[in-house]
Amino acid sequence: MTINCKGILVDLAKPKVMGILNVTPNSFYDGGRYKNETEILSQVEKMLIDGADFIDIGAYSSKPNADFVSQEEEIARIIPVVNLVLKHFPETFLSIDTFRSKVAEMTLQNGAAIINDISAGNLDEKMFAIIGKYNVPYIMMHMRGNPQTMQSLTNYDDVVKEIMFYFSEKIATARSFGINDLIIDPGFGFAKTLDQNYEVFQKMELFKMLEVPLLSGVSRKSMIYKTLDIAIEDALNGTTVLNTLALTKGAKILRVHDVKEANECVTLYYKTNS
Repeated sequence: MTINCKGILVDLAKPKVMGILNVTPNSFYDGGRYKNETEILSQVEKMLIDGADFIDIGAYSSKPNADFVSQEEEIARIIPVVNLVLKHFPETFLSIDTFRSKVAEMTLQNGAAIINDISAGNLDEKMFAIIGKYNVPYIMMHMRGNPQTMQSLTNYDDVVKEIMFYFSEKIATARSFGINDLIIDPGFGFAKTLDQNYEVFQKMELFKMLEVPLLSGVSRKSMIYKTLDIAIEDALNGTTVLNTLALTKGAKILRVHDVKEANECVTLYYKTNS
């Protein structure tokens, strides 16, 4: 199982780690932490040294009830960071966390390698055409509504069954646009209650039936710190536990804030399963 990043085939036989770089003032864990070029480059360098295979840059916080950010503001935040990172670390595979086709296209034109869309095209009908045009890997996440409304949209007859159907439809649509490399993300914390998050996690191996790589993004999320009744700053150990379990359930990419620890999970998991 491989994905094509800028002409280089990335083999997912050994799971990969995606480090998170939020250039927003209000992300749920690291918002406002990287405010200037030195801080941004220092964090990227650290993640690369710690073993990140991809760096995922987001300029629009998608936490529940996050403030709306205009397209112009998102572009103004993200394009300089893409250029900065690739100037200093030109071999880096940048993933762009956006649901807007214009942002996706501009970042791809500036050297990004992957688009990570929380809405799987639902919030911008032009997204599939842009991904097909540039023929890049596309991460499609399950979500209902938008970051402002998603936590009120948690009524499911069967949450796992509905997510499976959602992805089967999305995959078919994406293929019709000529998109080759698809990755799915169950969307932990997005339009799901705490119990629904764990139900999806428990049955995550069922997504293998869709025959596309699976990304797991649980890093420091409320499903960890609320369950353990701890502060978000203390959620690394819980994150490591769920990352390890996600690997056993078929996850091929771990999207994380703490790259070193996630990479250790992958190394030990791969050592015991290869």
